[in-house]
Amino acid sequence: MKTNTVVNLDNFSGTILIPVFETYSKSIIPIAFNGLEIASKVFFGKKDTYYLAEKNDNTYIFIGLGKTIDYKSLKTVFRRISSKQKDNFSSNIALVIPEQITQDQAEAMISGMLLGTYNLGHFKTEKTEHPFLNPDFTLNLVSEKDYLATAKKGIKIAKAQLATYTLVDLPPNTINPKYLANWAKETGEKYGFDVEVLGYEASKIAGLGAFLAVGKGSENEPQFIIMNYTPATEVEQIKHVGLVGKGITFDTGGLNIKTAGMVHMKCDMAGGGAVLGAMQLIADLQLPVKVTAIVPCAENSVDSKSFLPSDVIHSYSGHSIEIIDTDAEGRLVLADGLSYLIKNFKPDYIVDIATLTGSSVGTFGYECGALFTNNEEMAKKLKENGDAIGERLWPLPLWDVYKSDIESDIADVKNYSGKPVAGAISAAKFLEYFTQEHKAWAHLDVAGVTFNDDEFAKSKHATAYGVHLLTKFIENL
Repeated sequence: MKTNTVVNLDNFSGTILIPVFETYSKSIIPIAFNGLEIASKVFFGKKDTYYLAEKNDNTYIFIGLGKTIDYKSLKTVFRRISSKQKDNFSSNIALVIPEQITQDQAEAMISGMLLGTYNLGHFKTEKTEHPFLNPDFTLNLVSEKDYLATAKKGIKIAKAQLATYTLVDLPPNTINPKYLANWAKETGEKYGFDVEVLGYEASKIAGLGAFLAVGKGSENEPQFIIMNYTPATEVEQIKHVGLVGKGITFDTGGLNIKTAGMVHMKCDMAGGGAVLGAMQLIADLQLPVKVTAIVPCAENSVDSKSFLPSDVIHSYSGHSIEIIDTDAEGRLVLADGLSYLIKNFKPDYIVDIATLTGSSVGTFGYECGALFTNNEEMAKKLKENGDAIGERLWPLPLWDVYKSDIESDIADVKNYSGKPVAGAISAAKFLEYFTQEHKAWAHLDVAGVTFNDDEFAKSKHATAYGVHLLTKFIENL
């Protein structure tokens, strides 16, 4: 996608998008633009409405924004127009940006337009290509203010989210641990971050016992992905952020096999996908922050080699873990990921993100992720940044009264409380056990927001939740 800035439309030929804030619906004054007039009784800018007109070989699409609009809604509105009106798009589009539009709002519009190119039908024999994907496509910005840098940023955000859509939506016989490891290496070479991958033998030598226990029942070798991004320009007093994402490419539940919902378990690497997408975006934006990210990738399968309920395994930290439930596997790979990150890289801030518990879905539904941290500054910053872009978080407690949920008679800790209550909290307490009391750690349980139903497909699909959130949090540290 190429971007260009124009100040008038005298010689323009193509599709023109005009965002319109809602006017008084009974006003006799029509909406006028470039010689076109639309009666208010036909269109007055109501949210989620649009009006299409043709004149002088141009197609005009007036887009209703409502009286006020937030970042996420604006992004969705433009994704909808891009996705559902693509037959009216040419390879030359002009986006008219009114003066009252902020830089963030322009970012949301442009990002949403590019997200509208996503097609879930990866394996369909017949697919229609979106005009935006034409190599000659040009997006022209019509405005008195300069939005060019914002447009370029919006495109980078959308590209990272599109990459994550694909990683999460592709089937498990395509997306296995090796695929993700190769994707990380190729993306690191393209965008500028270093990647090291520990396979089975290297992970065994390193002592990643909890991670390997989860993956040993699969014929697909587990891959422990380590990514390092350092800014190209030298930064004084540089901050170092650590990210850990759960990369379970498919979760059968292991020997505690799932009884429902297994068809959607290709999304169990969505936390890892968010970290991979965020690393692409962080490097693409050249943020002045050092970032180390770990994505432990494994397939939790049923086999004669699978780990057993009541096994006692040894983690990278040296602590022993009693296995109560093999379906509580995500916290095991995260435990080794966190321990490895802290011991070897010592970041100032740590955020882990995972589709960890159904309990978080039971608490918040599909509206926000669960946030766990004892660091008030991190809680505030994560929440603020999430609210700003519509990737919302809400805190749950890490009180020590919940420690008893993970106490084991035979080992240092157990991986599941066995109780039908407070599942998200006891999982977070388990992870906290492996953070060595790090003072700036946050855990995001995003099981309800990474793979959802919406207007853009007939089945559940990826949302790329976390890609922008993690990046924006790091950007605004």
